[in-house]
Amino acid sequence: MPELPEVETVRRGLNQFTCHQKIVGADVLLHRTIAYPHAVNDFVTGIQGKAIATWHRRGKYLLAELVSPVSHPNTFKSFLVVHLRMTGQLLWLHRQKPLHKHARVRLFFDNEQELRFVDQRTFGQMWWVPPSSAPATIVAGLAKLAADPFSQEFTVDYLAQKLQTSRRPIKTALLDQSVVAGLGNIYADEALFLSGIQPATPCTHLQRQQIERLQKAIVEVLTTGIEAGGTTFSNFLNVKGINGNYGGMAWVYNRAGKTCRVCGHTIERIRLAGRSSHFCTQCQQ
Repeated sequence: MPELPEVETVRRGLNQFTCHQKIVGADVLLHRTIAYPHAVNDFVTGIQGKAIATWHRRGKYLLAELVSPVSHPNTFKSFLVVHLRMTGQLLWLHRQKPLHKHARVRLFFDNEQELRFVDQRTFGQMWWVPPSSAPATIVAGLAKLAADPFSQEFTVDYLAQKLQTSRRPIKTALLDQSVVAGLGNIYADEALFLSGIQPATPCTHLQRQQIERLQKAIVEVLTTGIEAGGTTFSNFLNVKGINGNYGGMAWVYNRAGKTCRVCGHTIERIRLAGRSSHFCTQCQQ
């Protein structure tokens, strides 16, 4: 599943290519991709004729501000919200580009380009949020998100408060979007390695110094992931169809059986709450 660095990479590409351009039409090829409104025609009508002012990211969600080309600055905006889920891709293509068999939604622009939502597993979703509503009132997942790791709210005290009463393994807690927004399996493994914490450690056993290291490591690995254009272990592509580069830099993720880049011990893999966790028994205690 694309995590914060992958979604942020997509957001930056979307802002580079789609801003200030008008959506002139849409073709919904898989109706269940549209989570709201329930009528696909209402979704198409809502976004048609609107221009994208800018794209935001909230956790793993992408939010495009939609404005009418002649709207007053104080006019309420509507929003296009996208969640890529497991295998979703947003690709900026010429309209004549051959259609991929997993294409689900096509948004047409007035420059012969299109934004094509491709999703092999079909878990990805789109919402059109009308001007009368806030995105979090329509997209339930937005209302449940914790602080973003790059926000001022994401402090050591904040993380300690989120973890102090939980008996879950720290790796499991970090995957909870109500604890840290946008963090997923790849970068949780990486942050735990950099902070020297074994993934099965119960949250209540963590000392203050460990939480300090973890908070810093989360920001560090996410920053590195963004700078590398995200991770491509399966099918992540940016808006121009280019792979991310973080995979070759990973400390532990997907490196089970290989030697630790720091101490030379073998990287191990265990299952926690149904998810793989990779760690070094020497570097992480």
